[in-house]
Parts: sequence; C-alpha cells; structure tokens
Amino acid sequence: MPSGLRISLFVLAMLLLAAVTSVYVYRRGAKVLRLDRRGRWALGILLAIGPAAMMIARLFEASLPREVAAALGVGGGAILLGVWISTVLLWAVDLPFGLARLARRGARESIVADAPVADAPVADAPAAPAPRDVAAAREDDAGREDEPAPTPLAPLGRRELVRTAATGAALSVGFGASFYGALFGRHDYEVPEVPIAIPGLSRRLDGYRIAQLSDIHFGVYVGDAERRAAVELVRRARPDLVVLTGDLLDHDAAYAPQLGRLVRELEGLPIRDGVTIIAGNHDYYAGVDAVLGACRDGGGTVLRNQGRVLQGGIALLGVDDVWARRSNDGPGPDLAAAMATVDPELPRVLLCHNPVFFEEARGQVALQLSGHTHGGQVNLGVRPADLVLTYVSGRYDEHGSTLYVNRGFGTAGPPARVGARPEITLVVLGAA
Repeated sequence: MPSGLRISLFVLAMLLLAAVTSVYVYRRGAKVLRLDRRGRWALGILLAIGPAAMMIARLFEASLPREVAAALGVGGGAILLGVWISTVLLWAVDLPFGLARLARRGARESIVADAPVADAPVADAPAAPAPRDVAAAREDDAGREDEPAPTPLAPLGRRELVRTAATGAALSVGFGASFYGALFGRHDYEVPEVPIAIPGLSRRLDGYRIAQLSDIHFGVYVGDAERRAAVELVRRARPDLVVLTGDLLDHDAAYAPQLGRLVRELEGLPIRDGVTIIAGNHDYYAGVDAVLGACRDGGGTVLRNQGRVLQGGIALLGVDDVWARRSNDGPGPDLAAAMATVDPELPRVLLCHNPVFFEEARGQVALQLSGHTHGGQVNLGVRPADLVLTYVSGRYDEHGSTLYVNRGFGTAGPPARVGARPEITLVVLGAA
C-alpha cells in the first residue's frame, strides 16, 4: 500500500475515533452534570473544538504564525486527549454498573416468573376532581404561559449517586491529566544515567559517555525553546559522543533548518567524538534527504547502513529505518553492510530508530540504542503500549546484547505526555 494512502487511512480512522469518543463523553458528561439545553450546547461545542483546532493547526501551520498554530494544536490536542483518556476511564465505571444492572434485571424477571398469578381486582371508578375556582385557574394558566416553572431535579438514589460521583471523577482525571501533559508534562525533561557494561571494551574507555537524543519531532510544537533546552541539557551532561536516533522532524521538511541549527550548536560543544545521526520513519514522511542533508550541513556525521570507529576503539554502527524496508522508500536496515565497514574485532554499538530491529541485531552487537515508541507517551497508571509492543522503554538484555529504548524528546499526535517523561539518555559504558 502506498505510504500516502496509508497515512490518509490512518487520519480517517483517527477522525472516526475522535467522533465516536466525543459523542460518548458528551452524553455521559451531560448526564452527570445534569445540564440544561444551553449547557449541552456549550459542552458539545467545547468537545468539537478539540479535533477541529488540531486539524486547523496541522493544515494551516505554514500560513499561520507559529505561536497561533501551536496554541491551537496544544489546546485542541489537550481536549481531544482528555476525551480519549476519559473514554477509557468511563468504560471502567460503566462496565461494572452495567453488569450489575443486568444481574438485577435477571433476578427480577426470575422472581416474577416464579410468583403465583392472582385474580386481578376490579378497579374503582376514578374520583371526580375537586371543583376549582375558575378565576384562580385562569391566573395559574396565565402564569405558566409567561414564566414556565423550572422542573425540579429528581433526587439521586444511593446507587446513582455513587455512579455519578465515579463518572465525575473519571472526567476530572481524564481532562486534568490531559491538560497537565500538554502544558507541563511534555517539557518535564529527564536525563537518566544508564550504566552498561560492554564486553571487550578497552579499559581506557571505561566511563565513556554517550548522550542519546531521539524523536525530537521538530515542527509546530517543537521549536527554538525546545532546541535551546536540548543543547543546555547535553552541555550539562558532558558527553563524549552525541547520537540522534531518528524522528528528528515531525512531518514537514520546512523545519529542517531548525534541525541543522541543533546539530551545529551541539557540534560547538566540547564533545570529543561529535554528533552522529540516523533516520527514523517520520524523517521519511518529511523527506529523508532534506533531513539528513540538514544534519550534514550542521557538521554531523550521518550513518546509513554504515559504521565509524570512535577514538579509542568502539565500532559505532548506524542502520536505516525499518519503515524504508516496508515502504520501499529507501534501502532499509542492513546490519551486515554496516558491520563490513569496521574492524570485526571491535565492540559494536548500534544505532537503529525502531527497537523491533533488536530481534535481528541481538547477539551481533553489544548495545543497540533506539527510540520510536515515546515510552507510550500517555500512561495513566498502566502502559497500553505493552499490549502491542515488545520493547517500549528502558533496558532489555537478550542473547548477550543490550537494548536501550529512549522515551524521546518531543511528541507525536496530541502534544502531551503523561507518565512518560521526555528524556535525553546518558549512557555510560563500562568495561566488562
């Protein structure tokens, strides 16, 4: 399937999901808040703003001022993500109550079926209504026409009160977590230090420091402020080598100059072995030649199924992204070709954007550094990505090799992070 058609189908699926979940949250929210007609209109408009604002920001980001497009996208993304999180939490509330209702209904039907049938009593004639004062009745009717009396809200029973409270809590947590992730969580950077022993590493390289930046996603939501933050965090980490492991742009080659400035500023730091870059799937969406060209212009070293020997004797390998293999847009990852360019006796550190390639590389390299997953990006108590992915974030040791999956620096989709802090990993190599 052509990549353009695949992306279009994905967008349509996301719009359908947004519509279905927004209707569900609207109905549940209107009920629990006991909204009148105006309140329902306001809630419906608010929920519709989410996907609409994100689409406007995406479609018109080239013509809108970046600050306006970013504000639309962040605000709309927070609403839409709040809908999705709330949907999951509301399902968790509605499912047990629904099962309990079915159980009660079944029990009542069983009792009615077993009960003896009695003769129906003869109904008494209805009592005649009491006479009313005609003038008073007319005054009441006139008052009702001029000022309709509000319908009082029926008091909630104990069971419905519990369900209403649980529903309100689900909506509060869903939208609260979403807005926190959009306004604060996506900038809550972390620089974890990860020690990894490398068999065959020279004692002279014991303590060698690699700063890994991945999934930056330069675009409408990631710009100058994030670039400056990344450079400052790397400067404080004092690495011997910086590696950029793909998805450096979000989807538009117009942001390639931002990436070039980042590489140039990193190259200006006192980093012994400079900056090495590989491509990710979003770099193919944006235009891989523009992405890698900007990195070269910034002074970085690009590896595409190639290797380089670092000072002191580490074979650093970089392979193409697995997306290129699937879409026929590039050569795809070729570990054998990369290994053929370096001394086979040297310990190997592999850069590959997608961690799924570890299934092919394990046993052949000492360490693989990857990204791609964003650590799930939105994890509220649980990590849904674990249901579909083998490698999500952190360290994995298999067949004598180590994989480290970086959670990424930027965001994809709704610009928010919950329970998956953005990171720059500082990998510290040790002689095994």
